Amino acid sequence: MIYKIKQILTLFILFIVSQAYSQQDPQYTQYMYNTLSVNPAYAGSLGHFTLTGIYRSQWVGIDGAPVTQTLSMDSPVGKNVGLGLSFLNESIGPSEEQWLNANFSYTIKTSETMNLSFGVNAGGRILNIDWSKGTMQNGDDFQYQDNIVNRFLPTIGAGVYYDGERSYVGLSVPNFLVDERYDGTKEGLADERMHFYLIGGLVFDLSANTKFKPAFLLKYVSGAPVVADLSANFMFYDKFRIGASYRTGDSVSGLVGFQLTQSILIGYAYDYTTTELQQFTSGSHEIMLRFELKSKEEGLKSPRFF
Repeated sequence: MIYKIKQILTLFILFIVSQAYSQQDPQYTQYMYNTLSVNPAYAGSLGHFTLTGIYRSQWVGIDGAPVTQTLSMDSPVGKNVGLGLSFLNESIGPSEEQWLNANFSYTIKTSETMNLSFGVNAGGRILNIDWSKGTMQNGDDFQYQDNIVNRFLPTIGAGVYYDGERSYVGLSVPNFLVDERYDGTKEGLADERMHFYLIGGLVFDLSANTKFKPAFLLKYVSGAPVVADLSANFMFYDKFRIGASYRTGDSVSGLVGFQLTQSILIGYAYDYTTTELQQFTSGSHEIMLRFELKSKEEGLKSPRFF
């Protein structure tokens, strides 16, 4: 019985590998702290150098489930320009992929408190798939016979980002290039498609020491349903953060964060799977660490809630 379950899960992971690339880019529960990965116009928006790392282990307990590490850095350069760099490493089943993107933004001040930024990104992805990995082989299916070694896929994207001290909204397409991931004879396996992201959030003062921030992230790609991430977070005394999130058709999540110092924020998120996969997994875990190099004047201000 256990062996049959493993076979089913392995087939499921292989299906995810063959379809996920054509449906959705990697997802994060703490997306509000990882905006640069989906919108280049975010680069430099905090007004100082920022370094953010996220480690995500999805569907713990299932062999071959997605494991993702991402690292991003950005900073304003001069008065209106922001630069950023983002790196991602992800493994799903027999596949491994690395992404590297450079980001550029130009900001126009529209009022005393609001800014409108335009951004572009360029880079590439390297894809490797070794079908010998895993507990089950499908030798009769040509789609799973040939390995892929260092397949390079270029990326060019753009976005707009409108933000202030207490609100933000952004629209972006991280990659305009549409390309088959495999040879033409295998085009049904997975294609690169454009992803559209709409993000937004507001910060409210509930009391002198309590802030509340509802936020959302909408993802759309042709051939897949719209995915909505909806979250609500509270921050107490500019130190402790706690909240909840819901991802349509996928999971509910709990989030916590602690401002260790004026420069260092650590966060954790746990996803409880709401699909039939909950029979085989204990959920997903995500750890976030952010470092901000603030000036003395900025260090006296309340930390940004996004």
